[in-house]
Amino acid sequence: MTLPGWRDWLFSAKAFAAAMLALYLAMALSLPRPYWAMATVYVVSHPLTGATRSKAVYRIGGTLLGASAAVILLPLFVNAPTLLSLVVALWTGTLLSISLLDRTPRSYLFMLSAYTLPMIALPALNSPEGIFDLALARSEEILLGILCASVVSALVWPGKVAPIFSARIASWLGDARDWACELLQQSAAASQPMHASRHKLAADILALDQFISHLSYDTTSFAMVKNARELRGRMSMLLPILSSLTETKQALLRQQDGMPAGLSALMHEVAQWMASPDLGHIRREAPLLQRRLAALKQQIASGDSWQALLIAHGLARLQSLINLWLDCRLLQQLIAEEHPTFQWKPAYRHWPVGGTARHYDYGMMAFSSLQASVAIFLACQLWIQLGWTDGSGAVIMVAIASCFFAALDEPAPMMRTFLIWAVVSIALTTVLLFMVIPAAYTFEMLVAMLAIPFLLVGTLFTRPQFTMIAMMLTVNTATFLSLQGAYDTDFTAFFNGNVATVVGVSFALLFSLLVRPFGIELAIRRLRRASWHDLAETAAGRRLDDYTRLTARMLDRLGLLIPRLAASGNEQLPQVFNELRAGFSVLHLQREENAQAGPAGVAVQQVLDAVERHYRQALEQRQQPQADVRLLQCIDDALNQLLASGRRSDHHLLTVLNALVELRITLFPAAGSYAMAASPPLPAGGSTP
Repeated sequence: MTLPGWRDWLFSAKAFAAAMLALYLAMALSLPRPYWAMATVYVVSHPLTGATRSKAVYRIGGTLLGASAAVILLPLFVNAPTLLSLVVALWTGTLLSISLLDRTPRSYLFMLSAYTLPMIALPALNSPEGIFDLALARSEEILLGILCASVVSALVWPGKVAPIFSARIASWLGDARDWACELLQQSAAASQPMHASRHKLAADILALDQFISHLSYDTTSFAMVKNARELRGRMSMLLPILSSLTETKQALLRQQDGMPAGLSALMHEVAQWMASPDLGHIRREAPLLQRRLAALKQQIASGDSWQALLIAHGLARLQSLINLWLDCRLLQQLIAEEHPTFQWKPAYRHWPVGGTARHYDYGMMAFSSLQASVAIFLACQLWIQLGWTDGSGAVIMVAIASCFFAALDEPAPMMRTFLIWAVVSIALTTVLLFMVIPAAYTFEMLVAMLAIPFLLVGTLFTRPQFTMIAMMLTVNTATFLSLQGAYDTDFTAFFNGNVATVVGVSFALLFSLLVRPFGIELAIRRLRRASWHDLAETAAGRRLDDYTRLTARMLDRLGLLIPRLAASGNEQLPQVFNELRAGFSVLHLQREENAQAGPAGVAVQQVLDAVERHYRQALEQRQQPQADVRLLQCIDDALNQLLASGRRSDHHLLTVLNALVELRITLFPAAGSYAMAASPPLPAGGSTP
């Protein structure tokens, strides 16, 4: 672990200054719990100003929604504790499910409102007449903390998203370039390319979504946000294109004649072109590479042999790669320029990009929400039955822990971490509250005493691996200190409150271990099954209403699978990429099927029927089956029928040919040349047995 840099110290100093400003103003305004304003600063603070603004907006909305619900619901059910427990549990579960459906920073609004209701309503159960004042004060304290954090972040060396975003784009495109260059420059004797760049590129795309969300709060340029979304779509398309090119090259190397020298030389040139840092060179050379590619296609990819089809397929993928990379580099420059110097026109137009559809596992979302609701209801019942005065604090911590980690495949490890650092915060608070702060006679002395621990911990916020720990330490410590305008600490109340915290988090942890013994492996299986279901439905022609949505959902599912596969050590990554490429091939066949008349159209339909059966079988067996040789025969028959039509210059026929070649090398990578023996013409409406 390296020592904090000046940026880490700068952020920590800004957050601490905003927290002390919020605490001072809350005390000056005689708010009942000024420490909430201090804690809120650390909740919403972020090194990037745009991210701070977005978190602030969502925290305001979540707080007001939860506080309003508390004011309305508590008086209605105050005389029926069990019914109130049920209402609180249902509210939390419902709002939590909405937050899980929204995979953007906006989900924080719904998650916050989910546990704000119990946080405000339950402590007021013995004095419901004061619920409005309590909700109002809570809202004022949080709004004050948000205001201080936002003002300090905006005025004192603001951290703009755009420059950091540009640096991240350079890193992300570097991952794509590394994968492409490794592939294009690989020798025939080399083994399969390593998967590290594939992992990183898929993770980059997920991170890009978060940056785009924050970017809209950081810039007044709608064009920058639009360009960022265009870049995200094209980076997504790099995944299937590079994966397809990898398998096509491997298939060519397995042929008797190997890789043609002209194609190998062109791949090396494309790799050098992609590695060039000069955008002017990228723009000048792109048309030249495309002309060389077209000439090479006429020379070595005009026959009907399997090798000629593989070469034509590889050249088509190489053409798409050139266009995608040109678009990515131009969009990168547009995002980096404050005043763009050129007008961008997309070079890649082959497939719709930029869809916003996402994969949702509604079953697991419902289970996570139900788990939180049941845990809260049971904790409420234990509190009521035991008559524990401070039991509301335990229920609140059950709600917070259940909501914070509901989106994780395995929430128990993070709950355990939450418990450990809550105990550390209690120990730190005990030292500060009973040994250090009593010596502070002025606010200035209080600030000086708090500076050392909070400034040190604040430097961890800028490091992703420590952000959660820093958040737990600062927010919990600020809350447990319960600083007021005058020092008036009751050790008994302090002890009971902290016991409630430990009991609440421990209860949430034990309940999660009891009802959720499964983890990442189940999530991987469910994601794979969702892919098979989509592939079967698409092959059957039932999911063709919106190609952009289908494309976006398949790519999104890939982004969800790859980090889980990496975390679990699972070796299914090649199969996952195969399913993505098979999905694109099926979409191509469905879109172009009507353009193929007579026996060729029938043969294409037979391929689609066989693909549907293959993935239906996977769903039934709950595992990927070995592809049936009859599917291989269907693909070969379709290739023969299409080649016999003699329309090799037809765009629709070329698209179908490429899709069939893609399917063949995806599902049957070890198969030799396709069967070129003349097959009898297929009857109209015929089907395979």
